[in-house]
Amino acid sequence: MSIEMAIDVFQTMIKFALQMVSPILFTAIGVGVAVSVAQTITSIQEQTLTFVPKLFAVSAVMIVGGGWFLTGLINYAQGVFELIGTMGR
Repeated sequence: MSIEMAIDVFQTMIKFALQMVSPILFTAIGVGVAVSVAQTITSIQEQTLTFVPKLFAVSAVMIVGGGWFLTGLINYAQGVFELIGTMGR
């Protein structure tokens, strides 16, 4: 494996990981900001109040986007295995 190929594989891996994590991360950030604003407006400072909405929102994103996540993971794994197969030649 050349250094260029290794860098390309690493870049592809990082891009794929960011692509898979970003919907979950942005959902958690958005819900967290919304709950924080609501807490500030109502002067309720309960730490556990932010956890439950994030849990439900992230769970909903994972359920709704589960097919997309799984399809992406399968395609990425197939690409990696094909790359491994071509390295022996």
